[in-house]
Amino acid sequence: MEKVKVAIIGPGNIGSDLMYKVMRSRNLEMSCMVGIVESEGIKRAKRLGFETTTKGIETILDRDDIKIVFDATGAKAHKMHAPLLKAAGKVAIDMTPAAVGPYVVPCVNLESLSDEMNLNMVTCGGQATVPIAYAINRVADSEYTEIISCISSKSAGPGTRANIDEFTETTAKALETVGGADKGKAIIILNPAEPPLMMTNTIHSIVKNPDKKAITGSVNKMVKEIQKYVPGYKLRTPPIMDGNKVTVIVEVEGAGDFLPKYSGNLDIINSAAIEAAEKIAEERFLQGGNRHEK
Repeated sequence: MEKVKVAIIGPGNIGSDLMYKVMRSRNLEMSCMVGIVESEGIKRAKRLGFETTTKGIETILDRDDIKIVFDATGAKAHKMHAPLLKAAGKVAIDMTPAAVGPYVVPCVNLESLSDEMNLNMVTCGGQATVPIAYAINRVADSEYTEIISCISSKSAGPGTRANIDEFTETTAKALETVGGADKGKAIIILNPAEPPLMMTNTIHSIVKNPDKKAITGSVNKMVKEIQKYVPGYKLRTPPIMDGNKVTVIVEVEGAGDFLPKYSGNLDIINSAAIEAAEKIAEERFLQGGNRHEK
């Protein structure tokens, strides 16, 4: 079966988990793991038989066989990588909060971004909460949405910790631009509990049309859509109404491909990225031909 070759920049936890997800993909083929030092992630990719490089992004820019590149580095690095990948004609799946390209939440707006060359996967909290914010807004018209993402401290690596400010800013903007809220706010909590707890997300919305039946139906429908690519996503507390205030709580259990199952925060953004790449591969390169080939 024909597949589309991809590369991953950044062999850390996110990049390594992406690699395992690509390995079981229906449309994607793991081609190269890109780093700048001989890290454990690079060694892991080598052991699995994949091509690796420690010479950075330059190694893959002239590779015509690689069509899609996941950038799992950091916001600052992606801002440098983005124009290089675009000039090379490669579709960039941005795992950082850099937001060079439009925010993508697959179950909400992927279809409207079919020709974009740089897709930003928002944040882990964004992937978990923006769909619910959107589900509430489409039937109740949200004036304000605030989300609180609580993740295990153990699942927050150096990249996550270095980008806390970008996390809150990017997630808040996505609640507005993708989720549809007039105003959005995001809070992240790193929970040090032992044993580590699953990722939990609380969504609070103030709405103009507080119809509980419509909101509940819309949220339930959205949860089923997310579960198609994140099976461990579940509704922990269905919509609770207090006048025009709506509260929903969702939990995310990871698939355990590379990371522990409590790392649902990393799993959901990676699963969303794979879902986006799967559809891009199918529509642009496997069915529609190489519309964006260099």
